[in-house]
Amino acid sequence: MPGAPGLDPPPSGRPADWIRLTHADDGIELLRAWFGGRAYARHRHDSYAIGVTDAGVQAFDYRGAARASLPGQVMVLHPDEPHDGRAGTAAGFGYRMVYVAPARIAEAARAICGRAVPLPFAAEAVTANAILAGALEAVFAGFPAPPEPLAIDGLVYDLARGLVSADPSIARTRARLDAPAVERARRFLDAAATRSVTSQELEAISGHDRFSLARQFRRAYGTAPYRYLVMRRLDHVRREIRVGRSLVDAALAAGFADQAHMTRQFTAAYGLSPARYRALARAAS
Repeated sequence: MPGAPGLDPPPSGRPADWIRLTHADDGIELLRAWFGGRAYARHRHDSYAIGVTDAGVQAFDYRGAARASLPGQVMVLHPDEPHDGRAGTAAGFGYRMVYVAPARIAEAARAICGRAVPLPFAAEAVTANAILAGALEAVFAGFPAPPEPLAIDGLVYDLARGLVSADPSIARTRARLDAPAVERARRFLDAAATRSVTSQELEAISGHDRFSLARQFRRAYGTAPYRYLVMRRLDHVRREIRVGRSLVDAALAAGFADQAHMTRQFTAAYGLSPARYRALARAAS
């Protein structure tokens, strides 16, 4: 850990686990963390998770295989792919991660390719992709201060460029997406995240039947419409927790029926219980 960029040497004994999160822009979060052992239980979220290991060995299970990331290596986790996280050695590990909403990557990939394309998929979960590494290095330069708007635009473009370069199937894609329709559905879900939404509402908004919309929504954003809705509620929960709201109040404000339902969904999405998340955020501050 000594000498890792931006990570202080630990005190004697095992260093305390911590996470520090910065909401950089709509659909983009920056996270820096340290863990001495098990970090996250098996979970999945609906964003791209693209990061770099700063110190130690970061071990995780992803797409049926055990992976390990060493200092300087880049990790790419696709939306809705289950994974976990832990230290690969007794020394612990530190890392930086960018979470990017698929809609932001889809918009940039559309500009890069000149047409709507499926979300780019990086087959290698641990990589030396120079484009992605450069984008991460630039955006964390001033962390934890949020990057400036133009820096965020550059980050999204470079991440999309790195992901497209890692997915040779993009060049062979001919099927068209009804990008305006799925974008209307996504924006509707953003606005209605704290209430129940029906398939009939999404059909009216998008002009597609529910099954066609579900297929196109997954191709465009990497997850199903209902899963997307739940994740927006959990975004709301995390914001409420960070400003000091109780877990039960955060659950109800986000539209969950009760705290127990929110806790199950939160743990499945992030690999941490809400109480554990709150403790780690307090440790960082």
